[in-house]
Amino acid sequence: MNTQVYAAIDIGGTKIAGALIDDAGEVVERTELPTPARESASRLSATVDRVIDALAAHPAWRAVLGMGIASAGPVDTAAGTVSPVNIPAWRSFPLVESVRAHPLVSGAIDPVLLGDAVAVAAAEHWRGAARGVRNALCMVVSTGVGGGYVLDGALHPGPSGNAGHIGHIPVDLDGPPCVCGGRGCVEGYASGTAIARHAVRLGWRPPAGREATAADVAVAARAGDDRALAAFDRSARALAAAIAGSATLLEIEVAVIGGGVAQAGDLLFAPLGRHLRGFAVLDFARHVVVRPAELARDAGLVGAAAAARSRVLDGGAPIAAE
Repeated sequence: MNTQVYAAIDIGGTKIAGALIDDAGEVVERTELPTPARESASRLSATVDRVIDALAAHPAWRAVLGMGIASAGPVDTAAGTVSPVNIPAWRSFPLVESVRAHPLVSGAIDPVLLGDAVAVAAAEHWRGAARGVRNALCMVVSTGVGGGYVLDGALHPGPSGNAGHIGHIPVDLDGPPCVCGGRGCVEGYASGTAIARHAVRLGWRPPAGREATAADVAVAARAGDDRALAAFDRSARALAAAIAGSATLLEIEVAVIGGGVAQAGDLLFAPLGRHLRGFAVLDFARHVVVRPAELARDAGLVGAAAAARSRVLDGGAPIAAE
């Protein structure tokens, strides 16, 4: 097989996905298994191994040149360890070492580890909404809020791989406590969970028998419910403050917004644009452009492959025999 292929693993709280992705960023093969998030570290590792086994059964495995791993964080890319908040058994778990020990990976180049939101940034920069942009912020707005930066045309994960944790910068010094231990963080205002919580606080109620979700709030907002609209406006305002701060500090040109909350479309993006004009007021910051993400379900996998591809282009070696 002449096509260059990269193996990718994406580890989250609900699923562990794997893919073989070609040099154009297209998925050649994909597989996934449920994450045994409440089970032992060894059971989790065995699930990752099974995903690798499934990928290796595809003929394209013979053309694999590198492997990337995207994981929920925090991560420590220097140490090769992960401590996903929603996977209790993995605390400073040596994920890179575990994957490296797989018989089909052992003895070749090390896998590349990156945080899941950083992987989304890598994916959007490679073949999504940040393609061709030299300085960008890519945000994932879902149950939580994460992000990653592209600076001077290259992914900027930071020394430990956690640069871009924009969900945990404060936008209100007297705001509510955050799960991270801080106060007034973007995530506490802008996440899907925060949107649903604020709408309920204002008096909105979800459909009978259902737990409040941002998707239900979006339905109500489209029907003109003022409380639902206010919850999305509050989220957009926090995101606008974070984007304006990034534009001011780093002169980003584009902010890409993805994740489940972004599926609300103009309910989020219209007030976001309005608030951004009020926050990004300096000449060099006011021209930042907000775009919806172009990649969805497979963004983490594509980003992991992008990181592996970058390592190979910088002089790495194949992980699979030709």
